[in-house]
Amino acid sequence: MAIPARISIVTLGVADLARAVAFYEALGWERAASSMDEIAWFHTADSNLGLFPTHELAADANLPPERGPFDGVTLAINVETAGDVDRCLAEAVAAGGRLLKPATDAVWGGRSGYFADPDGHPWEVAHNPGFAIGPDGRVTIP
Repeated sequence: MAIPARISIVTLGVADLARAVAFYEALGWERAASSMDEIAWFHTADSNLGLFPTHELAADANLPPERGPFDGVTLAINVETAGDVDRCLAEAVAAGGRLLKPATDAVWGGRSGYFADPDGHPWEVAHNPGFAIGPDGRVTIP
């Protein structure tokens, strides 16, 4: 039996859960009703985002809680237009994020840039004209 090819939840370890929740709410993301004092859930177009204290998440996965400046993972938000990339990066910074890379035109024909949330998790905001975004916000990668 194969493991299903799906990403249901991405959980980020955070130093201050209240600060992280406030940041994602400032982005306009909807917090799920099932959130608790110990963990917060946010719905996205095709998966869910969890926020959980770093030391507890590390213990749950049987890993050390230390993180490096880059842990080899980025998250991405695909948007409908090239101009949306600039707007979203500005909104993330206004909400308390840090600009990692300003929006630039990419050699692959789109536009992208990066911000970090208050815990340093890197997010790419990208417009790729070859990736259709449906009315439900889901991205189709050919």
